[in-house]
Amino acid sequence: MAPFYLNKTGAGNVVSYFIRRFTPHNADNVTVRRRVGFICGAVGIFFNMLLFAAKLFAGLITGTISVVADAFNNLTDAASSAVTTIGFSLSGRRADTEHPFGHGRIEYISGVFISVAIIFIGIELLRSSVSEIFSPSDTAPSPFMIPILIASVAIKLYMAAYNKKWGKKIGSSTLLAAAADSLGDCGATSAVLLSYIVDSYTGLSIDGYAGAIVSILIIKGGIDSVISTSSPLLGHAPDPEFVHAVERIVLENPETVGIHDLVVHDYGPGKIFVSLHMEVDGHKDVYELHDAVDLTERRIAEELDCEAIIHMDPIDVGNPMIDELFRELSSRAAQIGPGIRIHDVRLVPGVTHTNVIFEAAIPPDLFRRRDEIGEALQSVVKEINESYVPVMQIEHSYDGGA
Repeated sequence: MAPFYLNKTGAGNVVSYFIRRFTPHNADNVTVRRRVGFICGAVGIFFNMLLFAAKLFAGLITGTISVVADAFNNLTDAASSAVTTIGFSLSGRRADTEHPFGHGRIEYISGVFISVAIIFIGIELLRSSVSEIFSPSDTAPSPFMIPILIASVAIKLYMAAYNKKWGKKIGSSTLLAAAADSLGDCGATSAVLLSYIVDSYTGLSIDGYAGAIVSILIIKGGIDSVISTSSPLLGHAPDPEFVHAVERIVLENPETVGIHDLVVHDYGPGKIFVSLHMEVDGHKDVYELHDAVDLTERRIAEELDCEAIIHMDPIDVGNPMIDELFRELSSRAAQIGPGIRIHDVRLVPGVTHTNVIFEAAIPPDLFRRRDEIGEALQSVVKEINESYVPVMQIEHSYDGGA
């Protein structure tokens, strides 16, 4: 069965038609993402080159510098669209010896490239706008100018719409960055159109002022896009909905007692790896428990389109002393800092004292207080029982506190 986002794509939509036409119905998610990205990029190249030729022609015959600059803006967009198509094509390459986790992160790199290009476009437009403010240029009227600029805004709105639509459906930061770029182009071209109309009918040149405002907005949009597209490369926190979905599947297994140490490794779209510890009753048959873990791994992989690696963690279920100690430690840990989670509590009794062994997972925003939290938890253990000796491990929580 084809991925859900190939269904109901909307009649009359050119991009949707090409995606349906050139994507096999039984294609997997990775293949669909690659085809969608390639087609969106190819359509972007066509439209941007068309706009570049039309605006360059109109700008040269009228001597309108802002229109010529806007034309080269579209030429840069065409290059960005080419990067998009190349990025999606390369990201779908199979894993090899040097890249055992595939090439999915190439898409993120191409998204950063597009975002940086947006910033440079904004800076260049700002420079041209400032120059226009101090040295307004004379323009010659042309019957082609207004229709070309209106058509350009309409085309860019359409490009923003399909890039945003498909970017959300396949979870592509690259296409979303392209959508933001197209919206910025709409503003830039609208400013050029407004200034041309005002200049043509009143003789008052406002092209430089309007262009400066739009240029600043374009630069801001580019900076925002750099932040959003580079975040996966830096290792951002996983999507809370994805984390909750993993936890739901694990906890729905009747053998599950608890879950901890959940880590999501993102190697690019379609290359998500999940590792976690699944707590089980240590008194039960190890082969039955291992089978339950295997079933949970397969279910996570099938339902969430990722790879799952689960460590089976036996727990002394039914021990009233450990159950009470776990509840007390968890309650006191929540008072020390929100989001601190206690797990793997064990008791090792001795002649003179009893070792209390446990782990504490601390969310990222509290990890700078690691030593302080550790001392507080040690005091809690001593307050519960003076003969208890805390043996604990403090670790970083990688699930974003979801």
